[in-house]
Formats: sequence, structure tokens, C-alpha cells
Amino acid sequence: MRADRLISILLLLQNKGKLTTKELAKELEVTGRTIHRDMEALSAAGIPVVADRGKSGGWRLLEQYRTNLTGLKANELKSLLISPSFQMLTDLGLAKDWHEARQKILASIPSALQNYSHDIWNRIHVDTTAWRQSPEKIESFKILQEAIWDEKKLQIEYERSDGEYVERVVNPLGLVAKGSTWYLIASSNEKIRSYRASRIKSVILTKETFFRPNDFNLAQYWNDSTQEFIKSLPRYEVDIEISSSIVQRIKFTGRFVQILKIDSPSENGWIPVSLCFDTEQEAKEYILGFGDQIRIIRPKELKQMIYDMAKSVVDFYEQENSM
Repeated sequence: MRADRLISILLLLQNKGKLTTKELAKELEVTGRTIHRDMEALSAAGIPVVADRGKSGGWRLLEQYRTNLTGLKANELKSLLISPSFQMLTDLGLAKDWHEARQKILASIPSALQNYSHDIWNRIHVDTTAWRQSPEKIESFKILQEAIWDEKKLQIEYERSDGEYVERVVNPLGLVAKGSTWYLIASSNEKIRSYRASRIKSVILTKETFFRPNDFNLAQYWNDSTQEFIKSLPRYEVDIEISSSIVQRIKFTGRFVQILKIDSPSENGWIPVSLCFDTEQEAKEYILGFGDQIRIIRPKELKQMIYDMAKSVVDFYEQENSM
């Protein structure tokens, strides 16, 4: 579009100072004649574009002229320039475009904020990947994006969490990144579902289009479905007392346990703690791992379960040593 190209010319001149017709034409992938027409349009719009003749000539803006994002405040600028997840941008194929867009924003801000902008990039960096993450391979990611933008139906083969494969024709509505995991949000038979993108084993982009619901809000859907998912998760709550020697280890719990409460030490020196697990089995395995550093208060039947597990471990290794 011509309006976009005119803005690009303005920002290029503002960033680089002076460019020839040939350089501008190459950058914007147009002819030199088109560049001359664009310069006439900029001049007619009141933009002080100057053409320097000769060997070192080219197009430039009059000194002191800069475009300005009107009323942009420091915190507003900070929100635009804080680095997003580079991995997410790479997955979407937008890393290069994001970098160029950031340069354009920088070129558009008042000179007084230029140094401040560079400083923001060096102070906050967002990394959504896990420390020992095995990256999920999503063969059809580009097709998913194409279908979302073009509003075309997809025929997918999906592996459910129980290992069963299902085939569906879906209307792709959006993509959501949870941490570093991507989910396809799509409707089928008037019901909206979330599909883990790495479990989509095959996908065919059909020629059939669909009408995207006018009232669909991707962020709101994801928030609502997430809350419903959390409510549906099983809960197994445990009250324990812990030795002071493992307080720091308990605070760095894994993803299978949630700390509900840590109280002040009792007179006997033990520290009351309330934990929540997804399942009874997870609770047993977690607590047994701390040996005699945890005392179970509630539920009482958990004590017997832990005892039986510990005894089976002892019996196992006694048999191993006797062989």
C-alpha cells in the first residue's frame, strides 16, 4: 500500500540520513520512478524532503525535522519496547519483522528519549523457555497460521492425552502460547476447544472458508477456559510439620505441589505447613522423598501409606543385598 510505503520512506530517511533513489527503490522493492512519485507526494503533504544533486547526492530530510509519536510518555514507550519472547516470535516467523518494527518506533520518538529507549532493551529481557526444555516439534505450524489469517477450515488428526487419535474438521480461531507451549483454539460443531499444537499429527488446509464469530474474544476465551481447567483439577491437601533444615527446599517446590501455608515454628521446633497435590500418589512420593524431615498431621491414613511404601523399599533392598 502506498501509505505504508510513504511512512517507510520517511522513517528510512530519518534513520539513515540520506539515501539515493536506487537505494530506496531496492529497500522498498519498487522502481526508481515510483520513488520519485512518492517524494512528490511527501513534499505535497508538507514533509521537508530535499534532493541533493551530484556524486554524493541523494534524498534527505531537512535538519531538525523528525516524525513524532504525539504524547508518548516514558512508561508508554517502555511498554512498546520491552522485548517479548524471542522464541515465540521465531515460532510465528515474526522475529525479523519485530526487529524492524522496533527500529521504526525508535525512529519515530523524540530525540530526548532516544538513549532511554536503548537502555530499556538492555534492562529487561523475556525468556519463556524452561531450563531443560525439550522443544516441541510442530510440523504444521505455518499451515495453522495461514488457516487462521485466511479463515479457512482445517482437517486435523489429533492425539488426545489418553493416546487415542481423532479426526476433525475445525474452524481455526487463534493460537495461544502458554509458557513455551502452543495451543490451537478452534471450533467444531459450534463448540470451541483447545488443541495442543504438538499433538496435531497431520493437518490439511481446505479450500472451504468459515465465518469467524463477531463476538469471539481469544484472550477472554483462554482466560475463562484456564479458570475452568484449574477448578476441574483434583486436589489432595496435606497438613505436615517440617524440620527447619528443609524450609528452603520446600519453598522451591516442583510443579506437582503447591504451598498453601507456612506457619511460624512450634515450641517443639517443627514448622507447620499445608500442601496441595493433584493426587494422593504424588503426595506419597513427594513426602517419602524427605525421609524423617517431614511429619504427617493430616490425613492420618497417609501415615500408614508412607510407612508401607518405606517398608517395601527396605524389603526390596534387603532382598537385593541377600542375593
